[in-house]
Amino acid sequence: MKEGLLYSTMLIHVYPTESLPADIGLKQCRSAATLRKWRASSARMRTDRQGVAAVFNIATGLAIWCSEAMTLALVLFVAWRHNIRNEAYLYWGMGFLLTGIGFAMVALRGEIPSVLSIEAGNAIALLGQSAWVAGFLALDRKRIEWWALLPPVIWLAGVFLPWVNSDYSNRVVLYNLASATGATALAMAVAAGDMRRERTRVKLMGVFVIQGCLCFGSALMMALTLPSDIEATNLGGASAMASAFLLTIAFAFTCRLIMERSERHLRALTLTDSLTGVLNRRGLLGYFDATQERAHDDQRQVAVLLFDLDHFKRVNDRFGHQSGDAVLTAFARMARQYIPNYIFGRMGGEEFAAFAAVTDQTEAEAIAEAIRTEFCRLPVSTGEAIVPVTVSIGIALASSIEANIDKLISAADRALYAAKAAGRNCTVTFGEAEAAATAPATPSSTAGELVPTVDDQVDALRRMGTLSRAG
Repeated sequence: MKEGLLYSTMLIHVYPTESLPADIGLKQCRSAATLRKWRASSARMRTDRQGVAAVFNIATGLAIWCSEAMTLALVLFVAWRHNIRNEAYLYWGMGFLLTGIGFAMVALRGEIPSVLSIEAGNAIALLGQSAWVAGFLALDRKRIEWWALLPPVIWLAGVFLPWVNSDYSNRVVLYNLASATGATALAMAVAAGDMRRERTRVKLMGVFVIQGCLCFGSALMMALTLPSDIEATNLGGASAMASAFLLTIAFAFTCRLIMERSERHLRALTLTDSLTGVLNRRGLLGYFDATQERAHDDQRQVAVLLFDLDHFKRVNDRFGHQSGDAVLTAFARMARQYIPNYIFGRMGGEEFAAFAAVTDQTEAEAIAEAIRTEFCRLPVSTGEAIVPVTVSIGIALASSIEANIDKLISAADRALYAAKAAGRNCTVTFGEAEAAATAPATPSSTAGELVPTVDDQVDALRRMGTLSRAG
């Protein structure tokens, strides 16, 4: 009985009598557990009267994010280890690692010095955003820009101000402003790439723009409403959850962007000659329809040019196959520069081809002669010897409406045969009538129009000058 009275006296002393429920008697107050229960209940009642309690447990949320960030960092470091040339994986992994370390330091507030938990921890987390920006720039092989470091710089420039450092709400506002700057920098880095070819970039940039607006809007709201610490915690936690959700979406879009780029690279490999780097036969033929459409739109003719390196077997036999490969590579690199829209490829062996939309026969012949004379003028150096090489060229022309890929290639091949029969190192052209004609069983060595070389034209001018002086 004395024990019950003692507990009753303690309960009435701690809590006002009016706060006790009417049915609480001495028997219910005989245990310390009952006293603690009603003490906690009264504490909750007082909290409800004073304001809304914090909804978000910051330490728990930071711990969850740290574990996810460390996992993603490990995955990205492994990906970089398998493809060291792609520095984007390294920067992204560093970004997640720095973010995880920074948030871990923030979560240890009270366990470590405040300057490490608040100032240094948030600065390291924002430096992770800078690393993500560097990753997107590295993905497009662009140099790292100075504005990538703005997020941690903004934080460090403002956190040491007295009215910011001493006020939790102001620190949250500053962090959101720095984070909004980081999201804007990410959007700028994504937009710096090829937006037309990689449509996923548009969606990815949109995610970062939304994240920047969210962070900036949260900072503006807190600056205008001047919330209490509890309200600032709730608002900051909600903003952090939304940012984490948007970051997850951004990571998914980034993975999709990389997959699309890898697929495009694989398609390019199937359409590219591995030795010379120009289109292979399959890739080149795939551009014929586009060339024909362009010629039709511009009211031009379609020209097919076939190139064959003269006496290439002798080059291999005399100088070796490595020198032969060097000759093929040098010719492909040089000739591609003269072809409109670079629709030029290797048909096989020492034979190359090009498709072009030309105004007339003269333009097609000018392209061919520019390539032929340039190749003759610059003998190929293989390191051990200078390899003298020449090229024979066959041209076939057709109107954009009547152009047929099989007939044009067959006609260009016959023109090439005539060029070789004429002594090689020259150009022979088949006009529309010859290209449209049925191919004979035995190619004629005199068919087509032999294009006069530059030397022939110079000699003709000299003879004309001589004749005029003699007259």
